[in-house]
Parts: sequence; structure tokens; C-alpha cells
Amino acid sequence: MKALLLERLDGQRPLQADRLGWRCFQLGVFVLPSSALFAGLLLLVALIQGSRRRSPWWHDRVNVVLALIAGLMVLGAAAASLRVSALPAYPPSLAWLGLFNWLPFFWAFWGFQPYLADSPGRRRAALALVAGTVPVLVTGLGQLWLGWHGPWQMLGGAVIWHLKQGGNPRGRLSGLFDYANITAAWLSLTWPLLLAALLACWRRWRDRAAGSSWRLWVVLALAAAQVGALYLTDSRNAWGAMLLAVPLVAGPASWLWLLPLLLLTLLPVALATLPGIPALLQDPARALVPQSIWGRLNDLNHHSQRKWASLRITQWSVAAGLIAERPWLGWGAAAFSVIYPLRTGRWHGHPHNIAVDLAISHGLPAAVLLVGLVLWLLIRGARQGMLQGPVFDRAWWAAVLVLAMLHASDIPIYDSRINIAGWILLAGLRCWCPSPGPRAGV
Repeated sequence: MKALLLERLDGQRPLQADRLGWRCFQLGVFVLPSSALFAGLLLLVALIQGSRRRSPWWHDRVNVVLALIAGLMVLGAAAASLRVSALPAYPPSLAWLGLFNWLPFFWAFWGFQPYLADSPGRRRAALALVAGTVPVLVTGLGQLWLGWHGPWQMLGGAVIWHLKQGGNPRGRLSGLFDYANITAAWLSLTWPLLLAALLACWRRWRDRAAGSSWRLWVVLALAAAQVGALYLTDSRNAWGAMLLAVPLVAGPASWLWLLPLLLLTLLPVALATLPGIPALLQDPARALVPQSIWGRLNDLNHHSQRKWASLRITQWSVAAGLIAERPWLGWGAAAFSVIYPLRTGRWHGHPHNIAVDLAISHGLPAAVLLVGLVLWLLIRGARQGMLQGPVFDRAWWAAVLVLAMLHASDIPIYDSRINIAGWILLAGLRCWCPSPGPRAGV
């Protein structure tokens, strides 16, 4: 059994990846949603091994940009420490601790690339993420349908799943991530990869490949479970991501018939949700579309009574003032959570937009460079034909886009597991080239 597992792990090893690093990388990606601790240990070994087999990091201009961003962040942390008297409520240690959300992952972006250097390597990583999502689905659906609750501890407390009875917030699927929006982000970023697995299995079944039938049924069951889980997170971002991924993964060849079909499917939702629709049209649409969908999209019984200080637009207006006060090096990591209550009387951990949060914490130059780098990687991949490439490469590009869009109105990347997955996706995006290179292994 052990020999069979190792043989399986050694398969399709990219040319630049050594055997130990390749094994640890795949296992780390697989256990990532279940345990940040064990995934971190495995991926650290992979990162060290991957860094040993690379050309110098400065040969890639993207790494030079990341080094510049890192320097700006360190300067900002030092500045925040020196002006502590101007904001006594802000502990200067936060400015330095906040760097761990970014600087180690700049290294990971470079060191993980040997494992994602070709399409088969990215496909392996994508399937590991899909398989690792199974515990998320099982715990989440069990939480809402079977009343499961925790905390569940394994290996003497090394792994703890904080399952809250009835979901967190109440009635929303959260599973082992313990908060619905974080679960929604994980399910959203893995959804394109699962779609790619489904398409690949369907094509094998259509070609009557051996063993294709049972694989197709397994992946169909996983896809159905993930759609149900995404719906039960009650996250509008996740619902949008679920629809966005479908045409991107299916590829441009399907758009002629798929896009009109999606628009036709969304028409009743739009009629049921949008204001100003005549009752003659809206009432039948609301009878057809579940109230949990159009009510959530219309903010019915959810946020209509929220205080002004809780709304996104208020957070962003306050954040704009903070950026204008200290535009170059920012206020220090997590400063928003300290300053916002002082100015509004309500607490929020972050401003629900990654670009805004980066600008407040580390300054506008760092924010523009980092957000611009991600957008450049996406545009570069699209221009070089990634959306016309193999199905798992299309899904990879879609997963990065989905995760980037989620950060326009939330910041799930501050969960370590989402953060690691996001930088793995970015590393794979950087590795894309129209003509994949050779690979080693069997």
C-alpha cells in the first residue's frame, strides 16, 4: 500500500521538482483545508526543496517587484512603531506581526513554481485541492442537515475543527472553517477546479475509457454536494463566483450556446430581485425563484436595518480619509480595526476590500504594486491563451479570477488556508506558457 501511494505521488513530476518536494507539495495541498498546521509543515519542506532547485530569484522581474513591496511594508512597520504616541490605542507589535500575512508568501510564490511548471503539475495540484475539499463538504452539510457540532479534536488537539451547531452565523453553512464567508471563499476557489475534473471525466466517459463510469459518478456527486454547500453558505459572492466559473472553464468554444442559456436562467432571478419591475412580471418570478435567493440578493430581512456605520460604503469612505492622511507608508497592519471604532463607534476587523486594506496598512505604493501585479498576471495569462488551453489551465485562471473578485468586497485571504491556496494559484499562473515544457517522473 505504501509503495503504491508513493508511486502515485511520484507520477507526473515536473522536471524542476525533486521527489521529496513533489510528494510533500501534493500532500500539503491535499490536507490544507483540514489542517493549516500539517499542511504548513509539508509545504515548508516543499518550499525549501523547491527553492534549492531554482535559478536566483532576481532573474524574474516579478520577484523584484515583490521584493520592492516587501521593503515598503517593512518601512511602513518601522514608521508605525516610531509614531506610536500619535495613536496610543495601536500596539506597534501589530505592524510587525501583520507582515507575516505577506512576506513569507512572497517567498512561497517563487519557491512553489517548480511544482506548477507545466500543465500536468497544475492538474495534480488542482485535483489535490478538489480532493481536500471533501472534509469541508462533509462537515458543512453534516452541520446543517445532521446537527453535527464540535469542537472536534484529532491527534491530541493538533487538529481542531470548531463546528458550531446550526452554522456560523446561524443558519449558514460554515463547516470546519468555522465561518460561512471563509467556507464560501474556499468552495468558490475550488469550484472551477472541480468543474474541470467533471469535464475531464465526462470526456473520458464519452470516449469509453476504462474506469471512466465510476469516476464520473463520483465527481458528479462531489459537484452536486459543492453546489448545495455553496448555496447554503448564503454568500452572494459565492453564488456569483459559481456562475462566473462555468463559461470560463467550459471554454470559448461553448460560449455561443452556454452564455445565452445562463442569461435565460438568470432572467427570473433578475426579475424577482431588481427594483422597479412591474408586479405583473415580478410576482411570477418570485413564485418561481426561492425567496432565500431573491430575498438575500435584495437584502430582505438581512441588512435593511443595519446602522450606517456597518455598511461597506461607510467603511470605504472612512478608509479613504485614512489613506489620504498617510498615503505613502500607511498606518500599520490591522490599524483599521483600531481606528474605525474610534471614529464611528462600531468595530470592524478590516474594510472589506483588499486594495483599500493594503493602502491603509502599508501605503498606496505597496497596494498599487501588489494589486497591479495580480491583475497583470491575469491579463498576461488571458492574452497568452490560457483560456484556450487545457481544461485544468482554464480552471486555474478562473480560480485566480474568482479569488481576486471575492477580495473586492471581503478579505478571506487573512485565513491562512485561503492565503496559502491563493499564492499557490498565483504561482501556477506565473508558470503558464503557451507551450508547456517537459516533465519528469512516471
